[in-house]
Amino acid sequence: MRNLKTMAAAGVLMAGMLTSPAMAETLKVTTFLPPVHTFVKAINAWGEELANKSGGELELQLFPASQLGPAPRQFDIVRSGVADIAIFLHAVTPGRFPMTELAGLPLTHPSAGDSSAIASRRLTELAPEYLAAEHEGTRILWMAVTPPLKINLANTDPTDLGNLKGLRLRYAGSTWQQIVEALGASPVPVPPAETGEALSKGIVDGATFPFEATMAFDLGPVIKYSMEPGLASATFAVVMSNAAYDRLSPEMQKLIDETTGPDRAAWFGGLWDEGEDHGRKYMVDSGVNIVSLNDAQVESLQETFASIVESSKENAGDKASVFLETYTK
Repeated sequence: MRNLKTMAAAGVLMAGMLTSPAMAETLKVTTFLPPVHTFVKAINAWGEELANKSGGELELQLFPASQLGPAPRQFDIVRSGVADIAIFLHAVTPGRFPMTELAGLPLTHPSAGDSSAIASRRLTELAPEYLAAEHEGTRILWMAVTPPLKINLANTDPTDLGNLKGLRLRYAGSTWQQIVEALGASPVPVPPAETGEALSKGIVDGATFPFEATMAFDLGPVIKYSMEPGLASATFAVVMSNAAYDRLSPEMQKLIDETTGPDRAAWFGGLWDEGEDHGRKYMVDSGVNIVSLNDAQVESLQETFASIVESSKENAGDKASVFLETYTK
């Protein structure tokens, strides 16, 4: 009788274990961006969506502000297994992603427009064919193209482009280094979070950021002039290690697939565009004088930057011209 009771109790326990909910799968997400950045807020929103749709079985744990490592290491942090997902900027590792960075060439964007929503969707659509090899060991969840970066200056009025000559400008990536040099200025590498201090101390005379980022890093108090249109965009990627994806159940993999890709890229790009509008207002409210270039000046800059476009295509390899034509059509 005792054995029967024991077996019955064991059966009840086993049944309870079989019907109890599975433990949540937590994916660690790393980025160098600060918590107030639009990208971080978007990842938090995506995490809430995953948690709701999975009944709490799939969650994200976010580590912003370089908690797991500096900006240039974000991609490798995921490839090494320290984190499962990374949001990273291609430009902080110059030369490593030459095909991807073609989307950030000066005055280059899809014919439909230079908004982040349009450019991010287009780049994500092209990623499987053209960009997967550069992101080996990971799945590209979506690509993000910033609104074009503006030249933001501490004291110099850029109405006359000649005034840029001799200035020290904070930049990131080889493309912007070439842009700064073509303008006759000196490129100075400064980590994004240190830009405000570098401007206030006169280490640099200006910095290249979209308006949204100037707000995220609170650069309004140290900027007097900003020049538009933006000259070139920067590209980001949200990638997940193959190992992290493979350990998920088929149901969770499907959820990741359904909530990423071109539609997610366009959704996020729309948020970035909204952030850019807010950032522009932030700059105006901070007393920044926004200088708009005329058509003749923009045409002149296109001629100035033509050699940058050609050399970048050569460095990216045989498929570069086809990729760029497809991206911009």
